[in-house]
Amino acid sequence: MSTLDSTLDPASPTYRTNREGLLERLAELDAELDRARAGGGEKYVTRHHARGKLLPRERIELLLDPDSPFLELSPVAAYGTDFPVGASVVTGIGVVEGVECLVIANDPTVRGGAVNPWSLAKTRRAGEIALANRLPMVNLVESAGADLPTQAEIFIPGGRVFRDLTRLSAAKIPTVSVVFGNATAGGAYVPGMSDHVIMIRDRSQVYLAGPPLVKMATGEVTDDESLGGAAMHASTSGLADFLAEDERDGIRLARQCVRRLNWRKHGPPPRNPVPQPPKYDPEELLCIASADLKVPFDPREVLARVLDGSEFDEFKPAYGTALVTGWGELHGYPVGVLANARGVLFSEEAQKAAQFIQLANAADTPLVFLQNTTGYMVGTEYEQRGIIKHGALMINAVSNSTVPHLTVNLGASYGAGNYGMCGRAYEPRFLFTWPNAKSAVMGPAQLAGVLSIVARQAAAARGRDYDEESDAAMRMMVEQQIESQSGALFLSGRLYDDGVIDPRDTRTVLGLCLSAIHNGPVKGADGFGVFRM
Repeated sequence: MSTLDSTLDPASPTYRTNREGLLERLAELDAELDRARAGGGEKYVTRHHARGKLLPRERIELLLDPDSPFLELSPVAAYGTDFPVGASVVTGIGVVEGVECLVIANDPTVRGGAVNPWSLAKTRRAGEIALANRLPMVNLVESAGADLPTQAEIFIPGGRVFRDLTRLSAAKIPTVSVVFGNATAGGAYVPGMSDHVIMIRDRSQVYLAGPPLVKMATGEVTDDESLGGAAMHASTSGLADFLAEDERDGIRLARQCVRRLNWRKHGPPPRNPVPQPPKYDPEELLCIASADLKVPFDPREVLARVLDGSEFDEFKPAYGTALVTGWGELHGYPVGVLANARGVLFSEEAQKAAQFIQLANAADTPLVFLQNTTGYMVGTEYEQRGIIKHGALMINAVSNSTVPHLTVNLGASYGAGNYGMCGRAYEPRFLFTWPNAKSAVMGPAQLAGVLSIVARQAAAARGRDYDEESDAAMRMMVEQQIESQSGALFLSGRLYDDGVIDPRDTRTVLGLCLSAIHNGPVKGADGFGVFRM
């Protein structure tokens, strides 16, 4: 393979400016991650511990193999909403008894672990990841059920969580539930629809309706243990497969269940089990992405700090040069890479991408998309040259490619370029974002300018004078709105990605994802749609 050379100059002012800009964004991210890890706050955490209970991340730590990594997903879900950051649930991928599992843990210190619209969306995304990548799922359950003030937003779509559990089981992807406390009403169906169920003596309470509601509905007077206690479910109803003595024993039994799954990966192992690290320091990834998104940067500098041995065989290097394509390995796994070198995509880049995606599918090779694009080129010349059909060619290839896709937004992801570079709507297996990145229909200044032009034309058509002062205020308001709504934290809070990551962790995160992906088969498409040539 060809080895990438770096021209990064640590002494340059640009290097320092880019680094300072990213460190500022990372400080903002760290503050929000701290809020998520704090759960419901010191008062509720103390109360929870006083009851002899573990916090969700403490439960996860005991569940996972010692010193193994945990790739947390959607950690700032609900950021910028009326709900706490993190959305009262922790999700991620970790290794249990040597098996990569998708783990979901309710956080009872946040409103009793009640399910709100964002925790529902986060849980459903975790289910999608488990199904797409054939990851056994472990649910660590303790939830007060639905957040009643928002029940209209969660009741109907919430049924999909239970449907998804049954579909995992039907696909022979095992599901395990450990019930640490309440699992009430619809929440009772999480253990009810899991393959393996563990309850904890004198702690677990699983029922469709608690004693007060039973009395109101039927007149029957009962108690928690008789109605839905762990011992009753283990001995009478048969809902519990294992009865644990305490939380740690419940986690031990969960690990035992996973150990007995006889789980095997369906995808090929890494080509090189002991890959060479990149030649260049990953710390320098903080200095590559431009502080000003309008200034392009060379993605080869990123690849030199992410790919094994900094080795990269570039495909069509002299054609469609605004898009870098080529082959490399990442933690031993072969990958094809598509990376924006300049913001705009022209017809040549679109055609090059479509061919490269077909080649990756023919070779059963996963694809990594590194986004930094303002979209496809516009203007009379480019329309006449067929930019629409060429963009459609690329999007067709992305849409119908069946090898796994991994996407990282390094800077800008605007317009249809987001689609062509496998944005969220095109269902990459995983999508992560650097903290400096933005995504929207177009940049804030461009969008405000378009609205201004349309308003001017409307005023002229009615024969009215145009209010320049109002126009300036409108443009400022729109730019500020789009600036805030296109930011990485805002979008991650709404689960348009699987997490905002430190650029220095890019190689590790992609490596963990590639390993998870290979739990299932990796197979290219047998055919594509009609390509407009």
